[in-house]
Parts: sequence; structure tokens; C-alpha cells
Amino acid sequence: MKTKPTLLIITGPQGSGNHLFSKIFSYHKDVFGWSDLYKKKWVGHDQEIFNAYWLEPKKLKQFDWSQSNYFVTSISCPFVLNKKFAIPKYQSFIKQAKKYAIVKVVIIGRDKNIIRQQQLRVRRGEHTATRALQHLALLDDPFYISQELFFLYGLRYIKSISKQLDFPISTGSYVKSLLKF
Repeated sequence: MKTKPTLLIITGPQGSGNHLFSKIFSYHKDVFGWSDLYKKKWVGHDQEIFNAYWLEPKKLKQFDWSQSNYFVTSISCPFVLNKKFAIPKYQSFIKQAKKYAIVKVVIIGRDKNIIRQQQLRVRRGEHTATRALQHLALLDDPFYISQELFFLYGLRYIKSISKQLDFPISTGSYVKSLLKF
């Protein structure tokens, strides 16, 4: 009997590091994820592999789960949809995804002052981390990661996350290059 694949959901407040960690988690050869991120400098979340399924979680039944044993998706909370803030449909998405995969939720954290500056810097007009924290608190048994810890401990931190999550993460030259920001 074949076991279900694993789907890693990466989320956090805007500016916490969704793009960075999507690159890190997607780069491993055994992981199906947002590969455009490591081919281009920046890609909008509207082009994220699972974007359509976040908008309509029931469509996950149409997704080809045979492509890999490991998948990763990333979404900010809130995210921008049609120039307005929207909250991810976490409960609905997770409920649907669990029909096809083992779901692991990873919440990205950063210093609250850095998040505030990052959110205000991109000129969206408001600091949304408080709203994000309210919704992220409703997620069951998440795993927490930190951009600061990645830059402080580097590959040792990535290896630790990989082991704790039981999820493959590349520690090759591309991930090493991200440490040179």
C-alpha cells in the first residue's frame, strides 16, 4: 500500500520570508514546489504552484499527486487578491489536502519590528501582522521557523529543520548562495 505524499504548507505574515523559504524547500530534487522562484529573482504569489487551489480548495482533487512524494506550497497571511487583502482559506485547504496528502504546517516568524518595517516598506498602506497572528493561531500543531535563525545558523539550521519535519531540504550550492544576501 502506497503511503500518501507529504504536503508542506509554508505561511506567515507578509514580509516574514515566504519567498525565501519557498526557495529553500522547493529546491530539493525530490520536492515539487515553486521552482520559478529559484529561476527568477522574484515571482508573485499569483504564480505559486498551488495558488488556484488556495482560492478553490475543492479543486485539489484535480491535482496530480503522483508527481512526487513531497510537495510545498506557500501563502502569506493576508495575501493580496485583486488589489485587496484576503485571508487564506486555511481550514478548507487543509481539510481538502488531507484527503490526498500528509499535511504539515510551517509558520514563518520574524522580529515584529522587522515585519512592520517590511510591510510598510512595500507601500500597501497598513501593517497586517496582527490580523495574520489571529488567523495563524487557529492552525493545529504548526512547526515554527525563522528567517533570522536561517541567516544566523545557516545550513546547520536547515539540516535541523529537515530532520525535525522529516522533509528533504537541499543544502547544496543554491541554498548556500541564499546565505550571502
